[in-house]
Amino acid sequence: MLLKAIQEDVAAFLEHLRDHGIDSRSSARKLSCLRGFYKWLLLDRRTHHDPTVNIESPKAWKVLPKSLAEPEVAEMLERAGMAASHPQAKATALRDSAILELLYAGGLRVSEVTALSTGDLALDAGRMHVRGKGDKERIVPLGRAALGALETYLREGRPHLARISSRSKASAARKDASRQDPARMFLSLRGMPLTRQWVWHLVKLANNGASPHRLRHSCATHMVEHGADLRSVQLILGHADISTTQIYTHLALGRLKAVHRAHHPRAALRPGTVQSETQTPETRTFVKRTFGTRSFGKSGANGGPEKEVADREPENEPA
Repeated sequence: MLLKAIQEDVAAFLEHLRDHGIDSRSSARKLSCLRGFYKWLLLDRRTHHDPTVNIESPKAWKVLPKSLAEPEVAEMLERAGMAASHPQAKATALRDSAILELLYAGGLRVSEVTALSTGDLALDAGRMHVRGKGDKERIVPLGRAALGALETYLREGRPHLARISSRSKASAARKDASRQDPARMFLSLRGMPLTRQWVWHLVKLANNGASPHRLRHSCATHMVEHGADLRSVQLILGHADISTTQIYTHLALGRLKAVHRAHHPRAALRPGTVQSETQTPETRTFVKRTFGTRSFGKSGANGGPEKEVADREPENEPA
């Protein structure tokens, strides 16, 4: 039936979803699946047409990403750091602290963390080479806390995890050797590369309200709140379009309030405070630039000028 579907069938399917109260985001995902399916059919020469070509995706409301407050992140990282700094700290504690620091410091996706190899980290340069979606590569700078946790893990924790697999039986070791990636950065107790599900479980244990992607949102939000420009945040997160990064400006409410108070002419006035704007140097400069050297009388900018100021077109303005 799908092989014989036409554009009207796809449109009717989307209409059916809308009539039954399916969210527009869910409808858009279903349409995306159909597009991928018909793309495969065309490549495999099982069909000669794509009924989804001229179908527009349902418009979806943008959902603001959820982030953690800075004290929450600091408490979580400090707790993991204390466990890793214990004199009898296990290799897993060193690994867990390094993963949490990396998720927050670099804003990495969980799939990017599990795919990291030891050769991707440049400790002396303070950066990491990351492969993101679509095999796109980017350079992510890291802070001293993350670099310190990674250096300790690579020196004291990872060698121990890499040797654990050799303690098992010889037959099991040979079986696992074909699947083990010796260069993978984060290893399990069996010496195998960590999975995305395991990293998600680790973050949940550290903070029940957190997740790997929420730490990524927290990284971006806190950078914007502290004055980072969107272009830099886009490069760090690996967003293809800056419009994806702009969503974090809606989360940085503290930054927006500070900018508003610093630059809006009436933001500094408290309720009940009356201040004549014509008495401030800023307002006098504005009036001078706008109306020239002519001055207002007593009622000036409050009620209407005693000497009428005629409207005029700016000079030398092209028609």
